[in-house]
Parts: sequence; C-alpha cells; structure tokens
Amino acid sequence: MKKKFLTLTLALALALSLAACGGKDAPAQDGTPDDAPEVSAPETEAPETEAPETPGESPKEIDLAAFYASLTEGEEWPVLMSLTEDETMAEMLDSYYPGLSELSTKQCGVYVAAISAAVGEIALVEVENAGDVQAVEDIFQARIDYQVGDDTNPGGARYPETIEGWKTKSQIVSHGNYVMLAVGDNAGAAAESFEALFA
Repeated sequence: MKKKFLTLTLALALALSLAACGGKDAPAQDGTPDDAPEVSAPETEAPETEAPETPGESPKEIDLAAFYASLTEGEEWPVLMSLTEDETMAEMLDSYYPGLSELSTKQCGVYVAAISAAVGEIALVEVENAGDVQAVEDIFQARIDYQVGDDTNPGGARYPETIEGWKTKSQIVSHGNYVMLAVGDNAGAAAESFEALFA
C-alpha cells in the first residue's frame, strides 16, 4: 500500500510540475535549453558593406551637381550653360531634350555648349522610377541622332567637324537610376568618372 501511495504521490508531483512548466515558451529549435544563460557576442562594429545592387537601384546617393562641378573643374570642356538651373531655359530644354521634363526626376542637370560650333554637352539625370531609365537613355540617344543627322536631314550640329564630334565622341552611361550623356573630347574620361562613383 505504501508503494502505491508513493507511486501515486510521485505521479501527482510529476503532473503538477509539468502543468507548472506548461506556461513557459517552447524551447528553441536550435537545441539550446530555455534555462541556458544568454551569451551575447562582444559588441564590435560590423564592417560596412554595400547592399547588393538590384536592377533599378543604386547603392548610394550621388550628388550630380557636385559631380558635374568636379568634371568641369578637372577637364577642359567648352563653356557650358545650364538649361536646368534657370526656368527661362525650360523651352530650350524641351527643344533639345523633348520628353525629359515630363519624367519624374530626383536630380536633373543639362549643360550645353554656349557656342554651337563647340562639341561639348553633359546631361545628368537621376530618375524617381527605375522604369524611366530606358526613357532617359532614349531621349539622350535622340539628342545625339538629331545632332548627327542622316542622309536626308542635315545634323543639328551644322558643321562637319561638330557633327563628327557628336558621332564619335558621345557616351551614354547608366547605373541604377542614374543616367549620363557626355559629349566631347573628354566624354570617355567622364564616363569612367561616372562609373567610379558607384565602385
């Protein structure tokens, strides 16, 4: 009888202890018991890594006005005038780059040669939507095509040397939501500098 009573008491104690533990969270699936002390790793700064780039996204913000200033500071360009800093130039911007002002942009700077006989132009755009990158590239290409002309229409650049410059010294480069058109002797170097912004 004592054995039965002892067995019953032990079973009851076990049942009560299981019931008392039932309110606790289930143990972690990684095999670490609930009552194991938490060990935190020593705090160290994680190395800065760039987020993986996804199409249409750029890993960091680029100040295009500052980039333009650095381009024209270090390299020789013809005298360029801005079509985007002054509202009075809006009509000229729409004439040179039809459709560009209709796109949603975060940044837009278009700089054209003050003298039409000079080969030099820089256009820098950051669009709001990745889907507009191709539209900007098409607008930039249309600008080149217009300046070069074809067999039936003379080039907008007018002079043979200027037309040749637009034909052979034009670069369109895009990275994420950023697009650049550079035209002139320093277009290749400008394209390399643009790509270096994202390295």
